[in-house]
Amino acid sequence: MRLATWNVNSLRARLPRVQEWMADVRPDVLCMQETKLAEDAFPHMAFTELGYETVHHGQGQWNGVAIASRVGLTDEVRGFADGGEADPEARLVTATCGGVRVSSVYVPNGRALDNDHYTYKLAWMKRLLAHLERNQKPSDTVVVAGDFNIAPDDRDVYDPKKFVGKTHVSQAERDSLVALENWGLVDVFRRLHDQDRLFSWWDYRSGDFHQGRGMRIDLVMVSASVADRTRWTIVDRNARKGQQPSDHAPVLVDIDD
Repeated sequence: MRLATWNVNSLRARLPRVQEWMADVRPDVLCMQETKLAEDAFPHMAFTELGYETVHHGQGQWNGVAIASRVGLTDEVRGFADGGEADPEARLVTATCGGVRVSSVYVPNGRALDNDHYTYKLAWMKRLLAHLERNQKPSDTVVVAGDFNIAPDDRDVYDPKKFVGKTHVSQAERDSLVALENWGLVDVFRRLHDQDRLFSWWDYRSGDFHQGRGMRIDLVMVSASVADRTRWTIVDRNARKGQQPSDHAPVLVDIDD
């Protein structure tokens, strides 16, 4: 199975690019974030024409997550299934694809350490863990992929000194990733690549992409049974080039049968 995650930063603006990329790369499963589409505006037929089933959880001009699969798509769940109140924002969708329980996640940005959105971000990550604990076991075949808006360690930002006192690198955010790892998930990209400066997001401003000023915040977190079968993973930087790209690049993972 080839699985990918990509924050497309508006599917309305970038659908042709996404279709072209999918036709070329042929992922079996694609997790998308920031579709920025209402539920009834998602272009299901455009993906059907490429051979994919899709599930979308959207809310209009903000957020929005989706999964496209050409290996089956069943047991869809939009949002948290943790017994609590519905999340007011469309940031999580889950489905079974080819025998793998896949979640596409768009973790809140946080904005600033003294902002209410940062508090929401930390609470959201706790709910994600509770969602997993309630619905899966670490021994299950699980993938949680998406834009986590968290750089796991200092290798994952271009200059740690530039991020002191800011979101995406705070200890509380990184601890929330560690909690997922303690439950049983593995940052599979890091298992295979130990180098620094392997980024998945670059700001549009100031030529950051060409200057190498990025962050690795798009993660594929997998259960041990998936990690042990993963032989290859890459950030597709080519998808960040050209006219009107997303500010994120896709992350791909190949999983052996």
